[in-house]
Amino acid sequence: MTTLTTRTSRRWGTTLISLAAAFGLALTASPASADTIDVQYDVNGSTTIESTGSDITLGPTVIDTSVEEDGSFTGNMVLPGTRTEFKVLGFIPVTADVNFEPVGPTTGQLTRVGRQRTLASTSSYYVRLSNIKASIFPLFAGPNCRTADPVVIDADTPDGEFFDIGNGGRLTGEYSIGNFQHCGFNTWLINVLVPGSGNSIELNLTDGRLN
Repeated sequence: MTTLTTRTSRRWGTTLISLAAAFGLALTASPASADTIDVQYDVNGSTTIESTGSDITLGPTVIDTSVEEDGSFTGNMVLPGTRTEFKVLGFIPVTADVNFEPVGPTTGQLTRVGRQRTLASTSSYYVRLSNIKASIFPLFAGPNCRTADPVVIDADTPDGEFFDIGNGGRLTGEYSIGNFQHCGFNTWLINVLVPGSGNSIELNLTDGRLN
């Protein structure tokens, strides 16, 4: 009995040490679930569309994540609908509702840098536009106006900063928006104004909570 207890204690101790080294957390999970940590973060952020010069608020929302022992990162993040506005030709105000339709989970990788870690993540969304107005005049784009292909957004820990599993961290990146489709007679106008590269994003993940 003493030998069995000693062996079990050693195995359990080894599991705790390896996970603490990988994640920097003191774990109390059972051995069956100790190789995955489920953490929920609050998320706030913004994105700037290069072609229109417009800023779009992202969040507040939450992301539910699972972190494996090898540092692989998977999350589900539903962004709430928001609104954008910009000016065409410098003086015609245009407003539109913006919705982000997720395509699969957010994926990524935590990488050790000395005693710290960084996170590289990738998310994909269809971008949907509705309730579009130029000045006070509606531009009838219909209910199915969205990007023809998902917009792929890479957001990583900035140089010189780190990501903490317990506290979260800041993620930044750039991405491209492709052409829109199913926007009625205004498809051509939207595709002149919105698509393009160099769009920037910043997300702040905070208040990590073990699930």
